[in-house]
Amino acid sequence: MEFIARKREVKKLVSALNSAEYELILVYGRRHIGKTELIRHSCALSERKTIYYMCRQVTEDTLTKELTAVISETFDLEGQTFLSFEDALRFLYRRAQKEDLILVLDEYPNARNQIQGLDTMLQSLSDQYKDSTSLKIILSGSYIDIMKSLKGKNEPLFGRITLNIDLKQMDYYDAAKFYPGFSNEEKVQLFSVFGGIPLYNSLIREDLSVRENIIHLIASPDARLSDEIDSFLRAEISKLSNANSVFDAMASGEINYSEIQNKAGIDSTGTMNDLMNKLIGMEIVRKEYPINRENDRSKSHYYIDDNLSHFYYRYLANHTSQMQIMDETVFYKKYIEYDFNEHFVPGVFEKICRQFLIRKNLSGEINPVIEKIGKYYYNDIKNRKNGEFDIVTLDEKGYIFYEAKYKNRPVTDGLVQKEIEQVRATDLQSYRYGFFSKSGFADNVPEELIRYSLDDLYD
Repeated sequence: MEFIARKREVKKLVSALNSAEYELILVYGRRHIGKTELIRHSCALSERKTIYYMCRQVTEDTLTKELTAVISETFDLEGQTFLSFEDALRFLYRRAQKEDLILVLDEYPNARNQIQGLDTMLQSLSDQYKDSTSLKIILSGSYIDIMKSLKGKNEPLFGRITLNIDLKQMDYYDAAKFYPGFSNEEKVQLFSVFGGIPLYNSLIREDLSVRENIIHLIASPDARLSDEIDSFLRAEISKLSNANSVFDAMASGEINYSEIQNKAGIDSTGTMNDLMNKLIGMEIVRKEYPINRENDRSKSHYYIDDNLSHFYYRYLANHTSQMQIMDETVFYKKYIEYDFNEHFVPGVFEKICRQFLIRKNLSGEINPVIEKIGKYYYNDIKNRKNGEFDIVTLDEKGYIFYEAKYKNRPVTDGLVQKEIEQVRATDLQSYRYGFFSKSGFADNVPEELIRYSLDDLYD
């Protein structure tokens, strides 16, 4: 399969792999995010001999035997034995004094759990050989908290790590490269469900419609991804019932901490705090502050940050019994279709619009450069209410307000003026206004507005 996107990460990784120095590299991110493919692709581009070992949850003795077998096969060393995992590593450090080598320890936390003092072992070898070896070691893992902890000031590997790649989900634009044959509107719909996880997107079939892909992959009893969310959470969370209740609350629209906790029925604040911190660490939940109230804890909100999880808990988790006894197309029409088209996809469209602005900002296409982007907390003094605007940017000149309209009709001047009046009634002093529109703009919309159509997002 063609390797898609990740240009920035590939560039950084290949540069490190091609250096003449010793490198100790961390690559981590949630499962199915594409870590292994990124590593394999980058190693292939470097054209250096690579020793790849997937660490399993087995004993230290088995880990040593398996790594020994990989080393023996790589260097054609029949009968080679090592007394310990450390001996095997030391062999590679020394071998790399004479030839360029890459060692990949994939799912490193599995080995770390079984081999006492493995981090200290690497620290010692790094310090001993860093000036004489050109070995490149890549430590990869899906347990994000563990991988991030390796960089801690009190950890053995602190100061030894030369490159850190925290692999995130692809944005809407790169995700769409997995299904180029769909229309732009269909790409928005597919991203709304499958998000930026490469594995999910690789399963999308262009010979099926959007609805058929959703049914085939997630919204039917034997769908390929039907157990994905449950198994993902179960692998990292001990009490799954609490997590399910929290997601149910968030999928129903709750965004305030206390309201999520109350609806989830979790009495213990400590339990709730631990769970939310864990979900945020797993990058499946996002905690967000308004850009004008960044230090105001009372204005923080929580959102499901994984599209497939959001879809699952909104439409499927509470209807699994019905799914088992109903025709899949009837189930889709009854429980998914209307809300998905009218509310769910338009909500994700706002997320896409933010990602579009970030892409343009990163490429230097926005001037003045955006310094902050996010929600803006406002007070509507006239109508005695408060709330949030979903897409607001801040640059050296001030704030720009954006509105995203995912409707089947063009944005008109009347709608534009209505939105601007709503902004002016609040405390948001916006020096410019921008609009995103799925269906384009009427001829009478002022040209001085920032205007983006759906086609602009995928141009």
